[in-house]
Amino acid sequence: MSILRKRLGMITPSSNSVLEPVTAAMLQGVDGVTAHFSRFRVTEIALDAAALSQFDVSAMLPAADLLADAKVDAIAWNGTSASWLGVGRDRSLCEAITARTGVPATTSTLACIDAARALGAKRVGLVSPYTDDVQQRIGNVWTEEGIAPHAERHLGLRDNFSFGEVGAGAIADMIRAVATEGADAVVILCTNLDGAALAASLEPELSVAVLDSVAVTLWRTLELAGGDIAPLARWGRIFETSAAIK
Repeated sequence: MSILRKRLGMITPSSNSVLEPVTAAMLQGVDGVTAHFSRFRVTEIALDAAALSQFDVSAMLPAADLLADAKVDAIAWNGTSASWLGVGRDRSLCEAITARTGVPATTSTLACIDAARALGAKRVGLVSPYTDDVQQRIGNVWTEEGIAPHAERHLGLRDNFSFGEVGAGAIADMIRAVATEGADAVVILCTNLDGAALAASLEPELSVAVLDSVAVTLWRTLELAGGDIAPLARWGRIFETSAAIK
């Protein structure tokens, strides 16, 4: 019997060193699903004009076009920029990608919001590497989406490459801290934080859902592509839950 193949296209920040190997590790042993990556330049996360301009749609759409050449079944902007730029930016980006390529699209921010809603989370904790002002803006944007952060921790970093150097222990400490403050789901909001593998141990330890941005982007993109999320269940409870929004 032939395997129904699903190709997943991921638009990747250029200085991200985490999402590609983590996605590959998650898909190891999952028959018929492959991930394909296209980069554009992102080097820092801040609220000044130069940093914000990195995420102009004119830089992102060519990366989507290149992924479409590989006949992918769904495309994701595998980054969280709409969490401080405004979620409407990602919705418009997805519409533009689909209009150009005919391929359904999502983003990390949209996937994280979908995941929190799918799990019925009421008290979301946000964990990130970002600076104070970026984290505050994220809280405001998520609140506008009806998900006011219950608790948060952040590391105060700006250089995007440095996010990928943060150890698993530091990420786990932030997750435990927001869980202690009563969060019932914790979002690791950055696709360059290496936290996906923590869900398997921390979810039963803390009795919370751990929603890593890389893992959740894979979850949502695979569903958009018409694939089966069940083989990824060992990576967290979100893979036992279908998206609330199709």
